[in-house]
Amino acid sequence: MRTITLSNGKIVEVECLSCALTSGLIEPDGGVIAETAHFHAHQDVAYPIKGLVIVASKRHVISLDELTEEERLDYINFLAKIREAQRNALGIDHVYYFYNEDTTHHFHTWMVPRYQWMESFGRSVESVRPVLLHTRTEMNDEENREEMHDGIQRLTTELKKAH
Repeated sequence: MRTITLSNGKIVEVECLSCALTSGLIEPDGGVIAETAHFHAHQDVAYPIKGLVIVASKRHVISLDELTEEERLDYINFLAKIREAQRNALGIDHVYYFYNEDTTHHFHTWMVPRYQWMESFGRSVESVRPVLLHTRTEMNDEENREEMHDGIQRLTTELKKAH
């Protein structure tokens, strides 16, 4: 079991955070943004950035090549729909996508939006980690969480319109 502190301060003990979130054992902050037969989208539970979406496989796999053909098609189509919703509902012009196989959780992709306030950290992949740490330590307050929840609601509404 691993002990994980969520962005809302709640501490949970789970074997796999992705499994706990996709199965409904843990309710992500703001709820589920959207899901398909194979994937689950939610606000990142550690970093309170409006529009930072995690897309996690419902099946416990580690790498992209373990996905079936059906899951691969579902994955790319789901990412594209979420990206369109980020642009339409939140005005997000740029997103960094991250997927790694040496994680302690199972297959998931981070969709990290770029905002003007992030410019002071730089504009490269190296800037993302300091941005994430800054949001966790300096922006994890009620006002920012309310803005994050507003973003979740707006993304959820936009994605429901797409169906």
